[in-house]
Amino acid sequence: MTIKELPQSERPYEKLELYGEKNLSNAELLAIIIKTGTKEYTSIEIAQKLLNLNDRYDEQNLSFLRDLSIEEITKIKGIGRVKAIQLKAVCELAIRMNSTPNYRKVKIREPNDIAKILMDEMRYEKTEIAKIILLDNQCNILKIKNVAKGGNNFVSIGMKNILSEAVKINAPKLILVHNHPSGDPTPSQKDYEITKKLENAAKILGIELIDHIIIGNKEYTSIKIIENWKTKLGRK
Repeated sequence: MTIKELPQSERPYEKLELYGEKNLSNAELLAIIIKTGTKEYTSIEIAQKLLNLNDRYDEQNLSFLRDLSIEEITKIKGIGRVKAIQLKAVCELAIRMNSTPNYRKVKIREPNDIAKILMDEMRYEKTEIAKIILLDNQCNILKIKNVAKGGNNFVSIGMKNILSEAVKINAPKLILVHNHPSGDPTPSQKDYEITKKLENAAKILGIELIDHIIIGNKEYTSIKIIENWKTKLGRK
C-alpha cells in the first residue's frame, strides 16, 4: 500500500495538519522529512528502516540520529544524499532549539542552572569541549565561550585562554564547564588538578572561580561542594 492509498487521516502530512505533530509517531515525523518513498517502500517504511539503525533498542531515544553520518544514512534504499543532508540539518536545528538563545542577564544560583543551559548542547559531543561562563558580581551571565577542544577522553585547557577572556570583559567571576563523552560525569584526578590550578591563577588576577561543572549524559557533577555556592554567591 502506498501513502496515497492510505486513508487521508493516516497520511503523515494530513495527519499532522488534522491532529497536530504530537500525535504522529517517530516514523511518521521522519516520513514527512523523507517526503517520498520508492517502488518497494513507502516513506514511512523507509523512516522505520532508519529508526532500526538505533542499536540501543529504545524507540523514544532519537539521539542516535545525530551521530549517524551521511554515508550511513544513504545506505538505506530510498534515502539519497540530499535527504540525508536534510535529516542532518533537522537534527542540528533540534539541538540549537534546546539551547538558550540569549544568555545575557540569566542569573546563576546553583549548579543545576548551568546544567539546564548546557546539558543538551554538550552531552552528545564525542570529544571533550571546555567552556567558560563569565559572570558579573550578581552572577548574571556576561558571556559563554568555548576555550578548548580535546580528544575522546582528555581536554587540554590553557589557563591563559580561560583567564584572558575574563580579563578582556572585566568579568569578576567565572565557571568552567566541560563534558565527558563517556556520559559519566565523575571527575578524574586531572579534573581536580585543573580546577585547583585555575582557581589559584584566577585569584592572582582578582577573579573568582565559582565552580567546575562536568556534563555527562543527563547527569552532571559540581566539583565545588554545594556549601561553597552559598558562600560564593553571597547566600545565607
